[in-house]
Amino acid sequence: MSTRIGRFLSQFALVFALAGTALAAPAVVAPTTTDAAHAAVYSSCTISRCSAARTAFTGWQSLGWPTTAGWYSWPYGNYNYTGGRFYNREGQLPSATYSEYDVYSRNRGAARDAYRIVVNRSTRVAYFTPDHYVTFYKL
Repeated sequence: MSTRIGRFLSQFALVFALAGTALAAPAVVAPTTTDAAHAAVYSSCTISRCSAARTAFTGWQSLGWPTTAGWYSWPYGNYNYTGGRFYNREGQLPSATYSEYDVYSRNRGAARDAYRIVVNRSTRVAYFTPDHYVTFYKL
């Protein structure tokens, strides 16, 4: 066996042994902030990005709250995306039918980020989520 392969196997065995030790030891795992089951809902929005969420709310309102997922023309040559219906599967928000809208505009087809507003279709009460449905701030 070549020396190179022998070193690889030795390193692999060491990693495997360390992983086995870590797996055998009892571990305490705290809930992560990305766990939707532990979402928090706040009655007002006071964090730094709330202003952008309110601006997006006004923009989507001017478009008549589209309910079909897709790209929509936004000021200054950009686009913004709505994913259509937000299902509230974990039940963090009051029971209703919601639509979800991106906060930040960008080039058409660009990757989406985590910032959304979720709007009750009948009352237009809106929530801002800066972390993709983990935390909600009422606008």
